Amino acid sequence: MNTLSNATVLVVGAGIMGAGIAQVAAQAGHRVLLFDLRDGAAVEARRKLAATLDGLVTKGKLAADVAQGALARIEPIAALAEAAGAGLVVEAIVERLDAKRSLFRELEGIVDARAVLATNTSSISVTAIANGLTHPERLVGMHFFNPVPLMKLVEVVSGLATAPAVAEAIFELSRAWGKVPVHAKSTPGFIVNRIARPYYAEALALLLEQAAEPQVLDACLKGAGFRMGPCELMDLIGHDTNFSVTSSVYEANFFDKRYAPSLLQRELVDGGLLGRKSGRGFYRYPDGAPALPVAVHGAPDTAHAVAVHGDGPVADWLEQAAGAALAAQGWGPARERGSGWVGLSVDGARLVLTDGRPAYRLAADLGTPDVAVFDRPLGRAPGGALAYAVAEGASDLWRAQAPAWLAALGVAPLPLADTPGLIVARTVAMLINEAADAVLQGVCTPDGADAAMKLGVNYPAGPFEWLAGWDVPGVVAVLQALDAVYRGERYRVSPWLARRT
Repeated sequence: MNTLSNATVLVVGAGIMGAGIAQVAAQAGHRVLLFDLRDGAAVEARRKLAATLDGLVTKGKLAADVAQGALARIEPIAALAEAAGAGLVVEAIVERLDAKRSLFRELEGIVDARAVLATNTSSISVTAIANGLTHPERLVGMHFFNPVPLMKLVEVVSGLATAPAVAEAIFELSRAWGKVPVHAKSTPGFIVNRIARPYYAEALALLLEQAAEPQVLDACLKGAGFRMGPCELMDLIGHDTNFSVTSSVYEANFFDKRYAPSLLQRELVDGGLLGRKSGRGFYRYPDGAPALPVAVHGAPDTAHAVAVHGDGPVADWLEQAAGAALAAQGWGPARERGSGWVGLSVDGARLVLTDGRPAYRLAADLGTPDVAVFDRPLGRAPGGALAYAVAEGASDLWRAQAPAWLAALGVAPLPLADTPGLIVARTVAMLINEAADAVLQGVCTPDGADAAMKLGVNYPAGPFEWLAGWDVPGVVAVLQALDAVYRGERYRVSPWLARRT
């Protein structure tokens, strides 16, 4: 294998991904050959890159000589035979196994036997692509994220035949290109597209149950620190693309129910409601999500006895926030640590942090009808949206007082139907569970999963960082509560978590 630090790079595919890869390689000092089967596509891609680089210079983000040098190193070619001297090939063509196999078999007859072959596939098995190659050990996944020049993550994906030295060479090259590489094993979805499935799936499941409007779910997850809610993100990605990836992961996992696509999303795709690119998905564009109705909650009624129950960060926050809310009355809440649940008791009523059980189940278990559950407050930004649900048998007074107390604690309460785990707790628990299975199966390490999800999809934290701020029994309790309601394979607990309970 040639050293890759000064290798000539052949990029095959001059679309958005290929052009972005060419730009990054050229800015890192490599000579880049750009090829596309479509006549004129490589030349047009270089022209667009020239405009992109000029724009960066105008904005002061790139020196003029650096931009000129990078552009000078990008050379469109008309035939693959012109790339015989390439030391690294990065393929970014259509996501079809037959097309990729055919390309790499052709390239084996052109480039040196020591050249590294890399595929930018986001979903196809690297092992399958390498099948039939004379030297399958030199094929590796080099999965960039769009837009390539801005997104830091590169998944370095090893198939069964990939030589460790080849994967390590691409790992180090990615670092030299200013990226953050993460090793992954070639399994369906790799790291990001696999672990991210619950972020979409749980919202779609709640929408199918009519538990809340899309803008409510989006607001709650953004209140937990996510940059975009799942509904607006699916609209941005395109429902056809998102549904296709989900279907691919589902099929590749032998139709494991955990990855089952949504009937609701299929209906959107069948109706051509693809999101931003069609003008309508969950929302209409260019307007986007409608504003949430403004709810005004007065101060909670004077209570005779308020107590904070339980231990941990959420209970500590409740004690501080409830103390501030009660300061005008000249007293603070009591603290009862051995209750077995986290939340507030207000006279005879209960405001409970969700442990996955719906409010109606908690009301039965706690022996009082006046129960409301609230979602896991991950972000705790002042005024951030937080979901809650009230038990069916609760009094009208408590239905009004529960959101008033949440507002007094400094959040913006948003009502959901009484579903297990609400939205943030169930989504984050499932993200943690999926990451745990990925680690169990050797797809990645915990640190790799955290880095991939933060850099690949801009999550506010990685799944194992969330787990460290929660606890294994708490996550498992939410998953088991979901399974108790829905039954089936979807919410089964990862053995990685089960071993740590």
